[in-house]
Amino acid sequence: MILLDGKATAETILQEIKQEVDSFRQQGLREPGLAVIMAGNNPASASYVRNKIRSCEKVGFHSQHIHVGEDITQEAILDLVHDLNQDDRIDGFIVQLPLPNQINVDQVIAAIDPSKDVDGFHPMNMGNVSLGREAFISATPNGILELIKRYEIETSGKHVVVVGRSNIVGRPMSILLSRSGYPGNATVTLTHSRTQDLKAITLQADILIAAVGRPNMITADMVKPGAVIIDVGINRVEDSSRKRGYRLVGDVDFEGISHKASYATPVPGGVGPMTVTSLMMNTLKSYKKRVQ
Repeated sequence: MILLDGKATAETILQEIKQEVDSFRQQGLREPGLAVIMAGNNPASASYVRNKIRSCEKVGFHSQHIHVGEDITQEAILDLVHDLNQDDRIDGFIVQLPLPNQINVDQVIAAIDPSKDVDGFHPMNMGNVSLGREAFISATPNGILELIKRYEIETSGKHVVVVGRSNIVGRPMSILLSRSGYPGNATVTLTHSRTQDLKAITLQADILIAAVGRPNMITADMVKPGAVIIDVGINRVEDSSRKRGYRLVGDVDFEGISHKASYATPVPGGVGPMTVTSLMMNTLKSYKKRVQ
């Protein structure tokens, strides 16, 4: 089995981005700019934001972290979005989810300028993705596509089974891999919690994408020999032998499938690092459109 090493691939891509940014600087151009709005003190969100800011530093981006309190109003957060829409130093920005309960998330995302929506959640970007038009692809699906490309995994004519139908991963992946071009031209089956006889469907998968949020749900007996396994899940399971008292596992029983799969992503170190790197890729893409 070949490991789809997201961590190493992400580092390679970040180095490529840094070289481009250095080249722009040598031409006397400004650096790309990425901003993050975070409301409240969700520990997972704080960790994600730190990773994003750290990646900005690695590649030479200008970064802006706007951290506001849990009690922020709808009007105040929309004002922040408006300011970033108008800021010429910011090429892309994200509003870190989840947001406090009093905030209408759909309204906030709809207020983002689609040309700065590097998270790819704006309805215009999601619609253009569905239509096969130019758009920002949301970070995790974009990272998976890049991993497939870098490892030259064939998708044309293959049967892709996606487990999980979220708007963040499962649904966009099913659309992206069914589109014409590469990676794409696949036959895609989208499954979810109500799917009957899931095992019968996953056993047909040439490429299996698990994004359901249930630890070790996909077991070896559900995987066809030679399948490509992409595990999007990041789940905490109790482990008293670890200092933190838990360990991270995916939606796939990695050890179980390791003797059957041709390629597989580890957890951690697979899809996760590619997600943050995708934001850098999208920000650079936005920057090039603005500057060039």
